[in-house]
Amino acid sequence: MLKKLRVRRHPATAAPGFTATNVQAWPFMVLLAIVLTALVGVGLYLDWDARVLAGVAVLIGLVSGLFVWLVGVIGLVPLIGPIIVKVLSFSFIWLLNAMGYLVSYVAIRRGYSRDVLTYRGLTMALLVGIVIGYIVAQFI
Repeated sequence: MLKKLRVRRHPATAAPGFTATNVQAWPFMVLLAIVLTALVGVGLYLDWDARVLAGVAVLIGLVSGLFVWLVGVIGLVPLIGPIIVKVLSFSFIWLLNAMGYLVSYVAIRRGYSRDVLTYRGLTMALLVGIVIGYIVAQFI
């Protein structure tokens, strides 16, 4: 007789985000996204403080895992989804660049323009190195 073979996947190749409980939780995540969007919409309509609304939305999204779920759903779209997810994950580069511009503005106003050029050059070299490393890692 034929025996049933049990396929065991290596833990490094197993998809950690797709357990049975997470896949079955999609109705809750859709409902949570709708309720959170409605809360922000009603709050803006009633002129509530935008900083409080944003804080509550971010807190609920982080605690519940809503943001990760939404990025996962976007990543499921064929061809364009993974590209959008990669662009969204590069936001830390945008944050570093924006902070560099802000610090440069303050330093130039105080008279440190030569130092700003040096540090902006180092920052650009770091960012280019990160991007080149990411591209090389995709081919390995």
